[in-house]
Amino acid sequence: MSLLKLKPSCKDYLWGGHRLVDEYGKDFKGNVLAETWELSCHSDGPSYIDNGPFKGKTLAEYIDIKGQDILGSNCKRFDDFPILIKFIDAKDNLSIQVHPNNQYALEHEHQYGKTEMWYVVDAKDDAFLYYGFKNKISKEEFKERIENNTLLDVLNKVNIKKGDVLFIESGTIHAIGKNTLIAEIQQNSNVTYRVYDYARVGPDGKQRALHIDKALDVTLLDKAKEYDFGSSLGISDYFKVDKINLQNEVFKTNVDDKSFYSILVLDGSALIKSCDEELSLTKGDSIFVEANTGDIEISGSLSALITTIPTKQYRIGVDIGGTDCKIGLVDNDNNIIYHTKIETKAQNGALFVIDNICNKVQEIIKENGFELSNCKGIGFGIPGLLDVYNGEILYSNNLAWEHVKIRDLVYKKLGLHAYIANDADAAAFGEFIAGAGKGYKSALMVTLGTGIGSGLIVDGKIYKGTCAGTIEFGHSLIEFNGRQCTCGRKGCLEAYASATALINEGKKIENIDNLNAKDIFDKAQAKDSRYQKVIDEYIEYLGAGLVNAINVYNPSVILLGGGVCAQKEKLTKPLDEIISKACFGAAYKELPKVLIATLGNKAGIIGAANLV
Repeated sequence: MSLLKLKPSCKDYLWGGHRLVDEYGKDFKGNVLAETWELSCHSDGPSYIDNGPFKGKTLAEYIDIKGQDILGSNCKRFDDFPILIKFIDAKDNLSIQVHPNNQYALEHEHQYGKTEMWYVVDAKDDAFLYYGFKNKISKEEFKERIENNTLLDVLNKVNIKKGDVLFIESGTIHAIGKNTLIAEIQQNSNVTYRVYDYARVGPDGKQRALHIDKALDVTLLDKAKEYDFGSSLGISDYFKVDKINLQNEVFKTNVDDKSFYSILVLDGSALIKSCDEELSLTKGDSIFVEANTGDIEISGSLSALITTIPTKQYRIGVDIGGTDCKIGLVDNDNNIIYHTKIETKAQNGALFVIDNICNKVQEIIKENGFELSNCKGIGFGIPGLLDVYNGEILYSNNLAWEHVKIRDLVYKKLGLHAYIANDADAAAFGEFIAGAGKGYKSALMVTLGTGIGSGLIVDGKIYKGTCAGTIEFGHSLIEFNGRQCTCGRKGCLEAYASATALINEGKKIENIDNLNAKDIFDKAQAKDSRYQKVIDEYIEYLGAGLVNAINVYNPSVILLGGGVCAQKEKLTKPLDEIISKACFGAAYKELPKVLIATLGNKAGIIGAANLV
């Protein structure tokens, strides 16, 4: 038995109608039927087998009996059944809501987050959906509009018609409007944070609970995104959705061992056959086809959504350092699936190093059960002067390389398109996308290490300028004819605000072997006025440099990385005070906060992967 007809769980939420009973033949005795969970292994609403010897068992029970192989190899990367498919009949407006991503949901709700898509099965002329914001707003404005009931004014209202599709990434604020019938394909989750609910009351006579604080944590505040999935209706790591329309025709396909098929019939009727099995299909039916069923044939006149679990798409991020190369596989949600490091061995030459990286990439792809064909590309964070447009390392002092055409070398070895950025830019980009800078429009990242690294992100893109290299904030002048800098000039910020500069000043007090930045802060904390003076002067210089950067670049946020940043508020609090007093126009504009970077060594991998 490989063709299963499913019976849904039914939900009588207060905004629902009765169309799923009247027009789609759902077996439900109540007055209001809002949702039917057509393909579900979720404990809040399982679907049931409705044909054959296993009739009456839940789909989850059937999978336990038959084994995980019936789901296909693409499902092995998931701990639980990956998706949930529903019909939704919205007679009234649904609440304005948002779903968290996996990381937040697992931490706070102990289940996965939710990315979903809607296919509009039917809609009246005045039907609409809310999807994201009209324009980017701040977190403060978002909160204020929730409190004063003006949130609807800034939401992106989309007029809809039958056949429209919206893809809703986790973190996207949204709502279904009244007089709409939707097919929803989503992650297997039931986590929803209500933001606004028209002051409606539930069955208990009380207004339904809102989840404002959590919504403020997870909501993406950018303008609503547009998606293009080519010939498919929607694609994510969890589902791929296609539509078939038959007019007295035959649709043939092969259900291989990679994924099961879910067939949701929107309209019409047909016959589905597989080997010696066959089932009749009619409007509203939900069919589960086991993986590795082989050839199936659907004949008749119908429209249906076919959902499968796609082979995971990923990108490769490589952070090349003077000592180590860090390599990671990064998914579409910017999770690092796997990461490792190898010795750079730059002294052996660029060809050796790049060949070694490519060999390691092939090895870890195979070890993780992936294929190169599922890789979107590979990104590199590299120290030095780069021609990012042509994929060439012009000169890297750290690696002692000149004129290395890394893009061509990687393509020849792996057949993958390669993208490059300065390593400081890659780290800044990673923090901007998935770390402390997430949700801001622009960011300046400053890394306080042996020297001072810097990367500038403007409108979601790395600022490249018009020539090779990255911005060199550390080599901006802070004191005319001051301390000697390694670049040859005198008075550069790097000579005053790098970790090296801090340690050098500490050693003038006591020449202690292996003195580090933490030691100096600890001694200052222990009321040693000599070290406190070193810390105060260090922060003054760094603050002056950040004020200059804000006056020139006007970023939304300043991100600090490097070992010195382990001091957190001991560093950020006085820097915020300096910025609030010294920036041009400070009394008349919103100034950027100074935040500590959160991704550590992962920032370069994630940033490099997002070059793809």
